Amino acid sequence: MKSKELSVDLRDRIVSRHKSEEGYRKISAALKVPMSTVASIIRKWKKLETTRTLPRAGWPSKLSDQGRRALVREVTKNPMVTLSELQRSSVERGEPSRRTTISAAIHQSGLYGRVARWKPLLSKRHMAAHLEFGKRHLKDSQTMRNKILWSDETKIGLFGVNVRRDVWRKPGTAHHANTIPTVKHGGGSIMLWGCFSAAGTERLVRIKGKMTAATYRDILDENLLQSALDLRLGRRFIFQQDNDPKHTAKISKEWLQVNSVNVLKWPSQSPDLNPIEHLWSDLKMAVHRRFPSNLMELERCCKEEWAILAKDRCAKLVASYSERLEAGIAAKGASTKY
Repeated sequence: MKSKELSVDLRDRIVSRHKSEEGYRKISAALKVPMSTVASIIRKWKKLETTRTLPRAGWPSKLSDQGRRALVREVTKNPMVTLSELQRSSVERGEPSRRTTISAAIHQSGLYGRVARWKPLLSKRHMAAHLEFGKRHLKDSQTMRNKILWSDETKIGLFGVNVRRDVWRKPGTAHHANTIPTVKHGGGSIMLWGCFSAAGTERLVRIKGKMTAATYRDILDENLLQSALDLRLGRRFIFQQDNDPKHTAKISKEWLQVNSVNVLKWPSQSPDLNPIEHLWSDLKMAVHRRFPSNLMELERCCKEEWAILAKDRCAKLVASYSERLEAGIAAKGASTKY
């Protein structure tokens, strides 16, 4: 009988009797276990302080240490290198070229394949403004942050091009089951302007035609003050917008000044500071699950889903604003995980 065939309870009883100073022969006779097995289990217990079966090293790797280091160097130097390119370079060095072998070697170094994140291209000027903004507003009270009306524009496409989606399927059925319909040019898209605060979502407007400064001024004129009123932000609410040229155009600034709107001075290229970006993601995922078939239906789905986004989700996103500022300060104005 081999030691690995014994139950954990029996191994523990062997060790327990050994601790009681019983001899190997006596333990073997009492438990009806070969004396060599008793000796093997006790040796293992003395060495590892356990009788459990530990994971083994597995089959020796055919990849040499030099080949493994070469792979890690190649991946570190060029993080976007593909597995096929790594296979070719491994063959050129006379090393194994199986994908599983190469992947396992890279994983052992703590490197894993992931979807690349998008981030804004920041200059030193942008980073300095980002850092200054974070330091200036980090100590703002939560009451003040709750009076901010966040706004932004986004584009939502038809036929499932908004978000990545994973599916379960059998091998060889990629084009036969669980597919996402697409059409040439994506089937069209719509541009939306929306706003929200810690109290919840408010107006969502479809932008028809080309977005101009005049169009933006009309959107503000028809929706901004009423949204602030519906959210009960008061007349002294703070309006957030990014530095898009339409937002900073003369006619837009004049409208904001005439209507005495307090505008938050926003640093350029700072989408990670704006919590509405996460709401856009929630909206696109919700709309994607409804599979609208045309642009009118897409607009209707967007407005319906926007209206029912959870208020506590909005409150949590606004509450995370201080963490966003802290992350920006820690990154010295560079992009953050948000």
